[in-house]
Amino acid sequence: MSATESDKTSVETNDSGMAAKDPGKRRRALLIVAGAFILAGLLWFLLWFFVLSTRVKTDNAYVGGNQVAISAQVPGTVVAILADDTQHVEAGQVLVKLDGTDADTRLAQARSALAQAVRGVRQQTSSASSADAQVVAAKLDLKKAEADLKRRLPLIAAHAESPEIVQHLRNGVEQARAAVNAAEAQSAAAHAAIEGTDVAQNPVVLQARANFRAAWVAAQRNTIYAPVSGYVAERSVQLGNSVQPGQQLMTVVPLHDLWIDANFKESQLRHIRIGQPATVVSDLYGGDAEYHGKVIGLGAGTGSVFSLLPAQNATGNWIKVVQRVPVRIALDNKELDKHPLRIGLSTDVTVDIHDDRGSVLATTSAQQPVAQTDVYDRMASKADAEAERIIRANLSHATAAN
Repeated sequence: MSATESDKTSVETNDSGMAAKDPGKRRRALLIVAGAFILAGLLWFLLWFFVLSTRVKTDNAYVGGNQVAISAQVPGTVVAILADDTQHVEAGQVLVKLDGTDADTRLAQARSALAQAVRGVRQQTSSASSADAQVVAAKLDLKKAEADLKRRLPLIAAHAESPEIVQHLRNGVEQARAAVNAAEAQSAAAHAAIEGTDVAQNPVVLQARANFRAAWVAAQRNTIYAPVSGYVAERSVQLGNSVQPGQQLMTVVPLHDLWIDANFKESQLRHIRIGQPATVVSDLYGGDAEYHGKVIGLGAGTGSVFSLLPAQNATGNWIKVVQRVPVRIALDNKELDKHPLRIGLSTDVTVDIHDDRGSVLATTSAQQPVAQTDVYDRMASKADAEAERIIRANLSHATAAN
């Protein structure tokens, strides 16, 4: 073997007989690995810059909604229950009925009092007309007495009439004048009770009408209506229960206008603004249903502040705990109709914070009511309509006479 071949063999093999590694291949492998790490870092940076940095996400989010407590407004005994848990009810639907015997009796008394008040004012109107006629009659009597006295005065000058008769005539004139004054006073007193208003607007009739309205409403409150449409929950009332005003009987939950309370960490609130779009996924439907809403407000404080026992951080032993602030997300009712939710369900919320130029806190007061019902307005309007019917019925004879 030549010297050259011997050197080549020494290069290709080491002392243990294993093949030596090629330094060039090792450098290429290291460059490939380093490039892969750099590429992964670049991709991660681009993902964070264009996607992750423009949104914040939390799974500490729950469905919220109104819980309308149904309670009695008057005392009574339950005689009928017309709605139960899980059932749907419409606004104005009867939920519970109370025994209305006493209320019906008071309503009948108020109805009679209103009719009597109308007839009493009609009587006062007739009395005022009669008093006016008495004033006219008294004035005629006075005029006649004055004429008699005037006719007899020349006779006394001629000694053709006795002074006693003339004095008697003068007394008659004074009595007639006093009768006129008394009749005018009686007429004024009679008109004082009715002047300036018609029968329906007379204070006595208005007072009786207000009493009737109160009795009507009290009688109607023995029937408890649903103020809003929704689903019944937490029914606690039973037949025969003696209920008191303010006692909760059941709850009606509207499932149409719901929202999400997303509890973000305080470190996530920096770029959250009112009006930003949000995506909501519920645990109920998973990825099969995605809700699209928007931020409508941020809470005025953290949850710990409003807890029953607020934290006392000014103590010797203190551990910092990251606080959370509720962020309210409004949902689209059309999406809720397709995929109904229930209050209290868990959700995942992602808020797009790409545009953070909006307001952090609301700058204007609410222009629309948060919730409203016209069920009780309809009850009052029926009472007014019934009062009008009673007044017209007791004015019908006077109208026909006129």
